[in-house]
Order: sequence, then structure tokens, then C-alpha cells
Amino acid sequence: MLPICLITPPSAFLLDERVFITLGILRVAACLESAGHTVEMLDTSGISNFVAAVRDHVWKSRADVFGITATTPQLPTAVRIVEVIRQIRPSARIILGGPHVTLVNAAMKREKRLGIYGRGSKAFHQLWIMFNVLVPGDGDDAILLAIRPDAPKVIDADDPGSSLFLTNDRLEALPLPARHLVDVSSYHYSVDGEDATSLIAQLGCPFNCGFCGGRESPMLRRIRMRSTESVVDEILFLHRQFGFKGFMLYDDELNVNPKLVELMEGIHKLQVDLGVVFRLRGFIKSQLFTDEQAEAMRRAGFRWILVGFESGSPQILENINKKATREENTRCVEIARRHQLKVKALMSMGHPGESTATIKDSEDWLLAMRPDDFDMTIITTYPGTPYYDHAVQDKNDPSVWTYTYPKTGDRLHSKELDFTQVADYYKGDPEGGYHAYVWTDHITSADLVLMRNKLEANVREKLGIPFNTGFPATRYEHSMGQHGRLPSHILRTSDKK
Repeated sequence: MLPICLITPPSAFLLDERVFITLGILRVAACLESAGHTVEMLDTSGISNFVAAVRDHVWKSRADVFGITATTPQLPTAVRIVEVIRQIRPSARIILGGPHVTLVNAAMKREKRLGIYGRGSKAFHQLWIMFNVLVPGDGDDAILLAIRPDAPKVIDADDPGSSLFLTNDRLEALPLPARHLVDVSSYHYSVDGEDATSLIAQLGCPFNCGFCGGRESPMLRRIRMRSTESVVDEILFLHRQFGFKGFMLYDDELNVNPKLVELMEGIHKLQVDLGVVFRLRGFIKSQLFTDEQAEAMRRAGFRWILVGFESGSPQILENINKKATREENTRCVEIARRHQLKVKALMSMGHPGESTATIKDSEDWLLAMRPDDFDMTIITTYPGTPYYDHAVQDKNDPSVWTYTYPKTGDRLHSKELDFTQVADYYKGDPEGGYHAYVWTDHITSADLVLMRNKLEANVREKLGIPFNTGFPATRYEHSMGQHGRLPSHILRTSDKK
């Protein structure tokens, strides 16, 4: 059986990288271990000089197969990791999986259906040159094909007709993520004072928001659900194995599950049986939220909900195809208040038709709703989103692309980005660290940044909400790796032989 090295790239654009463990690659690791392979897990999250850590490990590694996961903002660091591996092990097989290749593959397939070679196809070609094997979609079963010497260049697990595309039954049967391959204690997250970790009860979101990645990707669109028993068993495992009493359910929208109340009752019963009290947090869809759901969530230990309201402007809510009105968003907050659930409002700006007036609508709505916390981010046109896939190239400036929302004619312009090089569009340091590569007919990129910063400062001051802070990245010292292996918060290896 093969020794295989899996790598999580750093996310230097985040204020704090060691909050949530990357579960997708740990599910892949668990499948490899179940098949008898030895897995080296190199977790460079929060390591400022990650190149040195990767170089030191690759010199000593027994692996000739390296698997890397990457979101779009992680791609520049993933590219640097590939360069290091190639320098030391030119013949190594390097596999790319994760959200970015999935989104780019979806954009490329759409262009093929239309008979065009567009920017999605060009972005896919970049990955084709860089990696030996590309795995769009569900990587859990696909990895066993990807590691074979005769593996095809592309293993498309984002095809519902493929046996590699996870069904409800297969998702249920998968081994739990191999959390023993990361230093769980080095991650820090809490829910209402309880040390917490994340888990995923279901995959996919069926809605079609214009800014959201994966609208063309079946893996990200189609809901695959685990049973209540399966989720409760994982929570029990996390409590017994690591002592956690706090849990973040990292599903896209918890309440698209028609059995949400049943799940909440199962989590509540587990606490009664154990004689403990849990604290939970998760995402919900505003227009689907009900008093029954809220009551069950509170009883299960939920104290926070996170909701992608996005905007306080009816015009913008229409233009982003949110399928939720401002009135429904307001009702959602009112339901949460009735059941003593704290609300984090997830907001964004830079959508088609955005203007100073629509941004003022968002600020006024936030001040009226008084959420317990909020984010305000400037959107990016990711591959796999309608904003990216349906945009048209400017005839006079090929670096500019324009998306038009069909129902209103409102437009969004964006600058072409090389995602292998640029990541500063995603969040960042509030003190001047935000960058915008989008603009509308009414507001420039520079003004979007200024208004974002002004809105956040004003709302936080008036509502008494402190700025979010994080832990700085740590530095790997070469001396740590001189005696056989890297420290356990960077590298762990399974005991499969």
C-alpha cells in the first residue's frame, strides 16, 4: 500500500487560520486509511513560512503521491507548495481537489456546452498544466482512483451520473474525518464559552444566489443528507474523544433539512443521556426559518445562528436572486429574538446595481435589527458563480467582464484575476486590508472599499460590537524539523503500514 502525503495550504488572507479544521481533506484521508494506505497529513494552516515547512517535510517524506486541497483564495499558496514539491521530487504525482478545481471545472463544462473556449476553460487549463491529476467534486471515493499510476488526468466526481458522486447512503457510510491526523488542540474556537469544533451534517445548497460559488456544480447544488443517528453519533464521538461540548454545524443551510426538528431533538436527547449541556452554532436560511425550528434549536443548545442576509436593499436582494425579501429577513431576526438565539448577520456589497443608496439601506437595516455580530465583505466574481460564468468580456478592454442581471438590467463589472497569484480580494485585515476588483455603474472599486470600512466602523460603534480579532500566524523554525519530523501541529502520520 502507498504512503500518501495530503496537504492543507495556509489561508494567509484570514485574520485567524486555526479556527476550523478543514474537514474535506480529512474525509479523504479517512477513506485512504480505510483502504490500508499510510497517510502523512501536512497542515500548514497558520504557518507564516509554510514553504520552509513543506520543503523540510518533502525531503524526508516516504510519499511519492501528494494530494492538495484548495479553495480559490488558497490557490496562490497551493501553487507555491507545488513548486517546492517539483523542485525536490520532479517525478512526484500531485493531485488537486477541493472547491477551486470544482468551480473551475463547472465553469469549463458550461462553456463546452455552449461551444466556446472562455475564461473558465483557460483557468482549468492552468490547473491542467500544474497538476498531474485533477479531482473536481466529491473526493472521498475518487482519491482511490487518483492515486493509481494509470489514473486519468481528470477524475470528474462532480457528475451525478458517476459512481464517485456521493449519494445519501454513501455519505452516511463514509468513515468520520480523520481528525487524529491534525493537532485538534491547536485549533481554537468556542461557542458561548465552550471549546468547540465543526462538523458537517449535510452537503449542498439548492438556492441560486448570483454571487455564490458552485451554482453550476451539482456537488454544491444537490443536497446529500446524513441521518439524525449518524450526526448524533459523530457528536458523541467528538465529545468522548476530544471532550468538546461546543459544536459548529458547518452545513450551508441547516433548515433546508426537512428533518431539522428531529435532528435537534436527537442532539437534545444525547445531552440528557450524557448529563451534559452542549452549545451549538450554525447557518440557517432566513425565509425558511420558523418558530418551531427556533424552539427546537434552542432546546438542543443552539445559542447562535448565522444568516446570509447579504443586503438591506430590496433592489439588491432582487438583483442577487436571494429569494428572500427584507421583510422575511426582518421576520427571521424577530423569530431568533423570541427564542433567545443570537444572530450574526452575514452581509456583502458590490452586487449588480450597488450604489451609495443601497449601501445606506444595508447600514440602516443593520442598525434597526441590531444583530449581535455581523460581517460585511466585498464580493468577488468566483468561477462557478453566475457573476463569473454569465459575464461578457468588454470589447474595448479585455481585462473587464460585465454581468447583467436579466430581470432588472443592473450591471456588475469585474477585473479579470489570475487566481493562481491573487488572493487579497477575500476578507483580510479591516485596517485597510480589503481590496475590491468589482464595481458598478454607480460606485467605483475604491469607493466600495471606503464605504465598506465606514459602514463597519459606524455600525460596530453604534451597536457596541467589537472588531473581530484573530491569532497571528506562527512561524515554523527549521530546528523543529531537524530531528526526523515536523512538530505535531504541522505534521501527523497514520499508523497504517
